[in-house]
Amino acid sequence: MTPPADAAPSTAPVRPLGGVAAGLALVLIAVLVGVAAQRVTAPDGTLAVGTTGVVPTGRTSTVAVTADGMRFHPDRITVPAGDRLIIELTNRDRRRHDLVLATGARSPILASDDVVRLDAGVVGGTVEGWCSLPGHRQAGMTLTVTTTGPGGGTAHEHAGPAGTDPPAGAAPRIDAMAEPDAGFTARDATAPVRPTGRLHRRELRVQEVQREVAPGVRQKLWTFNGTAPGPVLRGSVGDTFEITLINDGSVDHGIDFHASALAPDRPMRPIDPGQRLTYRFTATKAGIWMYHCSTMPMLHHIGNGMYGAVIIDPPDLPAVDREYVLVQSELYLGPDAEPGDLAKMQAERPDAVVFNGYVAQYAHRPLVARPGDRVRIWLLNAGPNRPSAFHVVGAQFDTVYREGRWQLRATDPGGAQQLDLLPAAGGFVETVLREPGHYPFVSHIMVDAERGARGVIQVEGSP
Repeated sequence: MTPPADAAPSTAPVRPLGGVAAGLALVLIAVLVGVAAQRVTAPDGTLAVGTTGVVPTGRTSTVAVTADGMRFHPDRITVPAGDRLIIELTNRDRRRHDLVLATGARSPILASDDVVRLDAGVVGGTVEGWCSLPGHRQAGMTLTVTTTGPGGGTAHEHAGPAGTDPPAGAAPRIDAMAEPDAGFTARDATAPVRPTGRLHRRELRVQEVQREVAPGVRQKLWTFNGTAPGPVLRGSVGDTFEITLINDGSVDHGIDFHASALAPDRPMRPIDPGQRLTYRFTATKAGIWMYHCSTMPMLHHIGNGMYGAVIIDPPDLPAVDREYVLVQSELYLGPDAEPGDLAKMQAERPDAVVFNGYVAQYAHRPLVARPGDRVRIWLLNAGPNRPSAFHVVGAQFDTVYREGRWQLRATDPGGAQQLDLLPAAGGFVETVLREPGHYPFVSHIMVDAERGARGVIQVEGSP
């Protein structure tokens, strides 16, 4: 296998997964610096915001805090009430971070190894802090300042409960039965033709876009090439893929191809906005494989649109009359036209379950076939949380291929009624729809069908 090339090498040491597993990243110990007896005054001669009732001591407490592994170390600071607090913040993570305090004090966004001194002002009670980058606070990147002595423990101004982002407006509601506008165009579910040649070069750009995900409902999605799911890639066993990832977004992102088998340390590491990397792998096993953002919190990045499929055809895969690709995923709405809500993802409370990124789009713009066509449907469950049980009403599957294994062939006497897939699993089914009519397809986890995981195959015309 050709080792992965990197067009924008990092000067920082390589860390396993670069944020793919937060547990591996929690390795840095922060140092708490003692109280320094200095006399200072507030810039305007008054107390800092929220310190009413505390008497300034004239001293300054300086504390060293390190950001690493989606956590602040230490994440709890105690200083004498009335001291001015200076936080020396160092970012040792591969991701960018900042620190925002409920008093209004905030640091700039720090790249890896950046250091800044944040003047928190005179502290008179409990102050909450957090990283303001999308999803980081909800993933647990919070900090609490408490005080000792007179005034210590007095309730301070908060910007909402710890672990939640400040509200920015109510999230929209999805009506899974609503009709899209007359001009709506569904995503083309037709499977791409297997390309010629053995080397496949593709460029995937991280793009933050506003997209309609249900009639009248828009969200800011993090995407590969502007769509969720991203482009469907295809090849054969033995083919080599050379993928150039370019981060045109505002936060760090990475990519993980399940179709590859190589150490993830470098090719799956997160890259900052404006950077690029090259991910090269050779496909050694057949199946439909997931790819997704590899940056923590992965739940937020996948749940906000950063996923796609790679089809590696089984050897001697026969041609069929119709071939479609459906990627099941979930929507967790944030405020209108904003990124998805990580708290909902963590609580497993989806607003919708969808095929190819839009609520019930193929119920309104059906897939098509002619009577007697052999139809192959590739399925990938991108999750991030819900299982799938794919079923076509009025049809029986005579062919089932699941997770790299033929489970049923057209020459077998039996049949199948559904293809069950846990998150990140995939396969395909085949059926012959002999009569004209409308054949609904659903995830037979019925609450998810009612949430939008449904569509129709419209069969009409002559065989």
